[in-house]
Amino acid sequence: MYPDDRRYTKDHEWVQLAGDRATVGITDYAQKQLGDVVYVELPEVGRALKAHEPFGTVESVKAVSELFSPLTGEVVEVNAGLPGAPEGINADPHGGAWMIRLKLADPAEAEGLMDAAAYTALVAAEEK
Repeated sequence: MYPDDRRYTKDHEWVQLAGDRATVGITDYAQKQLGDVVYVELPEVGRALKAHEPFGTVESVKAVSELFSPLTGEVVEVNAGLPGAPEGINADPHGGAWMIRLKLADPAEAEGLMDAAAYTALVAAEEK
């Protein structure tokens, strides 16, 4: 259910690595918990983020949730289409609804994140 080519956080963000770059989004589980997403706020390109630091917010009909950076790095790209069409997060959370791309300070930091199997187990435990 969760793509094997990503790493995951306990805060329900995913990271897809490509060398010293990382694409970040929220998981399918997270978007289901939120419900219909109506607003998303993303950071400016150039912003430096530390791991676990908030980088934006997602607002749904149920709640407002902070987004947390899974890794330390600099924002090099944001998904400019999301603020105008935040419902994309519900439709394609692991694909077209990625949120930010980071230039990583230390790519090895990703080794501390969960693989798909560990994340699936986390979700199963939370659903009980």
